[in-house]
Amino acid sequence: MSAAPRDPEYGNGPAGEPLTPPVLLASLLADRELGLRHLAGPAAAGVHGVHASEMPDPSPYLLGGELLLTAGAGPAEDPDGYVARLAGAGAAALGFGVAPVHEEVPAALAQACARHGLPLLEVPPRTPFSAVARAVGRLTAEARTRELRRTTEAQQALASAAARPDPVPAVLARLAASLGGSAALWPGGRTAGPELPAPAREALAALLARVGREGGPATATDRAGGHHLAAYALAGRAALGTATPARAPGDHTVASVAAVLLTLLTAERPAGTEAAALTRLLLDGDPAAALTAGPWYAVHARGGGDPRALADALGTVLLDPGGPVVRLLTDREPGAQPGWRLGVSAPAEPGAEPDALAAADAQAGRALQRAEAARTPLARHADAGFAGLVGEAEARAHSEALLGPLSPALRETLRAWLAHHGGWDRTAAALDVHRNTVRQRVARCAALLDRDLDDPDVRMELWFALRTVD
Repeated sequence: MSAAPRDPEYGNGPAGEPLTPPVLLASLLADRELGLRHLAGPAAAGVHGVHASEMPDPSPYLLGGELLLTAGAGPAEDPDGYVARLAGAGAAALGFGVAPVHEEVPAALAQACARHGLPLLEVPPRTPFSAVARAVGRLTAEARTRELRRTTEAQQALASAAARPDPVPAVLARLAASLGGSAALWPGGRTAGPELPAPAREALAALLARVGREGGPATATDRAGGHHLAAYALAGRAALGTATPARAPGDHTVASVAAVLLTLLTAERPAGTEAAALTRLLLDGDPAAALTAGPWYAVHARGGGDPRALADALGTVLLDPGGPVVRLLTDREPGAQPGWRLGVSAPAEPGAEPDALAAADAQAGRALQRAEAARTPLARHADAGFAGLVGEAEARAHSEALLGPLSPALRETLRAWLAHHGGWDRTAAALDVHRNTVRQRVARCAALLDRDLDDPDVRMELWFALRTVD
């Protein structure tokens, strides 16, 4: 089954976004340990992975963007047809190993690569293909880290721009600067960034009108005038457009955050709706990094009071009252509030962990469940493993009921036996009793509890119960 070739520049990501940052051939050529040599084709190309094959036609197995490595068996009979098929499948470059089949790269192969514009690299005999693959993987990881940092910083800058006195032009300007291109809001003609050439400007206007019309697509992409164009639907039949000379992996994420912010800033909504939508965005989606440095606390609340008064008391405007519980985000450590039962997360640092706020939201939900079970006004998340998932009062009641048939001496023996992983001699030494006494007591525990103590699930439950009552 053939794989659909991927555009090596755009990929199959959302809105035509590249799937991963490319590794430039120049970076591989600069690695002296690899010793690669550029022989033909453009040297400025980038690769998205490595594929090794000695097949006469490996093109059906390429996704596009790969550096194909071969020792020469594949292209031996028809170099021109071989290279043409690779170029048609979207291969980014060809790496030719000069051993053991060939002592040097065939001239016909180099000429074919030059004709079809496919970069050709010579792989020396001392360099295994696995070393090339490892180098590409390492460089890809480094590029992904750099791109993630760039995306995070751009999101934070967009959030800061949205808080300025004139937020819409500030967000447009920040978006244009972050993408290294231009941004436009339709309708209204507000723009930011360098003026586009006429072909790109006209194509972007058509793209914005297409996305902004009723029933239009949520996003669309195009290319014109040497620019990559993208459009994103906003509320009220409006649209955001971007035009960039190049397209980076994080550009779609950055533009999507800008689209959400501009929707909140430009749409006609009831008072307070923007804060609720932004709160849902931060708790449920990727743009958590748009917040400033924490710590931040997620709060789940249930009660009969005014949610906005609760938000004021907790020192925040980030409020989502539209669910079975009220959800909030605050940078102040929350305290108990009259008329409310609160579940509070551990402090979250959204700049350090991409999913920090989503995890905090889940922690707050579990903490609220514990607060309601224990009938306390506030419960905080405590990272205590599985034991922390159950409320203290509930856990103690269950443990006392489970261990109720055992005397203090039997509980002590069972705890020591579990602590020593069922070892009779070590348990006897720890308790300073005979090993037969340990056997008798453990057998008595099994009979009184009516449990199979060889079952690891039973042992685990009893261990948690003993720790709780202690």
